[in-house]
Amino acid sequence: MAKRVGIYIRVSTDGQTTANQRRELEAVATRSGWEVVGIYEDAGISGTKGRDKRPGFDRLLRDATARKIDMVAAWSVDRLGRSLQHLVGFLNELQALGCDLYLHQQAIDTTTPLGRGNRKDGSWSAPMRSAGA
Repeated sequence: MAKRVGIYIRVSTDGQTTANQRRELEAVATRSGWEVVGIYEDAGISGTKGRDKRPGFDRLLRDATARKIDMVAAWSVDRLGRSLQHLVGFLNELQALGCDLYLHQQAIDTTTPLGRGNRKDGSWSAPMRSAGA
């Protein structure tokens, strides 16, 4: 059964575009045989903002909780958030839901044996810290 993935894309300012993130993540989903259920976008919104100020991120988490998706794909950990507290909360929520995570720039994919092992022992956190989260 194909993974049902929600693609989360975000840029911080109105002068930036999410097009490259979307194009690359959709290509990864196609190559991986994942079904893209939704694109969740927050354009012109800082990653320091909480879930209540990021409607795309909020909708992504609501869909994960409702089991509409079983995987989240994002360009980079810093697209998910700039606050370590918010990021840890998000990762804990995904893990509690049994929802997988793919981070393109950090080469993290919890659907693979290596990714699952890193999720269990917490070693995935080092690349996330180095990414500025």
